[in-house]
Amino acid sequence: MNYAELISQAKKVIGDKCHACPVCNGRACRNTMPGPGSKGVGDTAVRNYDKWQEIRVNMDTLCENKPVDTSFELFGKTFKAPIFAGPVGAVTLHYSDKYNDISYNDVLVSSCAKNGIAAFTGDGVDAGVMIAATKAIGANNGMGVPTVKPWNIDTIREKMSLVKESNSFAVAMDVDAAGLPFLKGMMPPAGSKSVAELKEIIKESGKPFIVKGIMTVKGALKAQEAGASAIVVSNHGGRVLDQCPATAEVLPGIADALKGTGVKIFVDGGIRSGTDVFKALALGADAVLICRPFVTAVYGAGEEGVEVYIRKIVGELEDAMQMCGAHCLSDIDASMIWR
Repeated sequence: MNYAELISQAKKVIGDKCHACPVCNGRACRNTMPGPGSKGVGDTAVRNYDKWQEIRVNMDTLCENKPVDTSFELFGKTFKAPIFAGPVGAVTLHYSDKYNDISYNDVLVSSCAKNGIAAFTGDGVDAGVMIAATKAIGANNGMGVPTVKPWNIDTIREKMSLVKESNSFAVAMDVDAAGLPFLKGMMPPAGSKSVAELKEIIKESGKPFIVKGIMTVKGALKAQEAGASAIVVSNHGGRVLDQCPATAEVLPGIADALKGTGVKIFVDGGIRSGTDVFKALALGADAVLICRPFVTAVYGAGEEGVEVYIRKIVGELEDAMQMCGAHCLSDIDASMIWR
């Protein structure tokens, strides 16, 4: 199976909200919620994609001709490439009933692990979602990252007990999920966290902690102060706040602010090709998260679909590195892109 065939298969089963576009750029599904679209006029998801396309790569083949190494180390684990599947929840609501959150995570976690990367898993109001996600991660030797929503502290403690049982190599919290409707107005209150509250949660986890949803230097420094091992520069795919800047626009300043701190930097939002991954690394990211195309891959062909997409995007990264004179990830720098 190739990627075009994967897209063709996905179109038949993914529902009427996602169009399984050959390039997921946020246009066809904008302002479609429930669904994979984004909030308000839907311009944030579109902007995320467009800003990566405005960055170009600088070709340079006057260099030694040797193999390219895309391997990436994180928290004591080695991965095939600095690419991770992003978390998604309520797939039946947003896509179709071919999968539910349990069966989706079973396929995604196992296939990513078999193909040398790892998946972040989602969370939701149904407690069974986190139970199933952590079981899937445990069944794959901890090769996955459970992503806990910013619930109240008692609920977070319950979720963290499942995370610990999964033996996952890290845990994440998508603090930007504070803008999702089901978290608003909850009692006890859920959503935004102070630095002190986040510090307590990180201590409770007992694992390398990834804070997802950072869009400012100020936010990045607060996450560092709380003890985060990594952050994800993310606006939640445009699903929680309209009129945000693109992640590509804010990444360089955040990377500069965290330079030398040891905090790893991930970025997501509109990254759709291995060349986009290359650009993100050149702007200062250590790795990327990609979400919606992995949904299309799972719906299109299950584990085989995930393998097809990983093979495609890693191959594109290898090609960009080869043609720009980077033989390993540490070779990639800002001189290799044009803005």
